[in-house]
Amino acid sequence: MIAKRTSRLAVLVALPAALALTVGVSSLAVAEGTGAFQINLDQLNDSGSKGTAMLGLQGNRLTVKIESEGLVPGQPSAQHLHGSTDGHDFHCPDASDDTNGDGVLNNTEATVDYGDINISLTTKGPTDMASGLAVDRMPVADAEGKLSYQRTLTVSQDVVDHIRDLHIVQHGIDRNSNKKYDFDGAGKSELDPKLPQEATAPTNCGEVQGAAVGSIPVGGVETGTGPAEEQGVPLAALGAGGAGFVAVTGALALARRRKGVLGAGRTGGNGAAA
Repeated sequence: MIAKRTSRLAVLVALPAALALTVGVSSLAVAEGTGAFQINLDQLNDSGSKGTAMLGLQGNRLTVKIESEGLVPGQPSAQHLHGSTDGHDFHCPDASDDTNGDGVLNNTEATVDYGDINISLTTKGPTDMASGLAVDRMPVADAEGKLSYQRTLTVSQDVVDHIRDLHIVQHGIDRNSNKKYDFDGAGKSELDPKLPQEATAPTNCGEVQGAAVGSIPVGGVETGTGPAEEQGVPLAALGAGGAGFVAVTGALALARRRKGVLGAGRTGGNGAAA
C-alpha cells in the first residue's frame, strides 16, 4: 500500500514538470520554424460547412491538411490561405458583412475582412494568387460533400514568420440545395457575370488557433488529391473567371489598408505565395 501511494505521489509531482517541459519544447519548436497549428473551419453563408485544418511547419516546408464537410457534392472547392504578413489584421467575416443586403456574403464583401490570397491550396502546380480560381486543380468534394486534402509546399520566410496571422477559406455554396453550382441559387457572381455566385461565395473560414504540441511530418514531394472533375459548372467557364476573382482582391487592397489603420488596436501580417 505504501509503495503504491509513493508511486502515485511521484507521478503527481512529476506531471507539472512534464507539462511545463512539453509546452517549453513546443514553444521552442515554433520559434525555430517548426510545429503544428490548428484551424477550425466554421460555416459562412449558412452553408452548414465545417471542418478542421492543420498547418505543419518544418523550416520553409509547409504541410496543409484539411478535412471538411458540408460542401457541394461532386463540385470543386476553391480554397486558399488568406491573411497578412505586413502588419495588417484580417479575420473571418460574418453575416453582418453582407453590405448589399442580398442575403449572400459574396467574395468581394468578405475579402475586406479576410484579405488577399497568399497561397492557393491547389492539388498540383502553382499556388500563387493567379491560381485562386484554378478549379481544375482544386479538390473536389465527394458524393457526401466531404473533402480531404493534403499538400506540402515550400513557402516564403514571411509566411513562416507570420503563420499565426493566416487563415483558410473554402468557397462554393448551394443556396437552392440542388447539389450543383447554378444561377438559380444566388444569381450571377459579382466577379464575373458568366459565373454563378454559388461557385465563388465563401462556404467556411477559420483562423489559426495557435501552436499544437509536436508537428505534422513533412514529406519530400508535393502531394494532394486528384484534379477536379467536370461536373456542374464547366471548368473552362470557372477558369475564365479566375482573373476576376484575383483582380477584385487587389482592387480592395487600399480599402483594407484604410480599415487596418482605423483599427490600429489590432495587428497581423500579409502572406506570400508559395
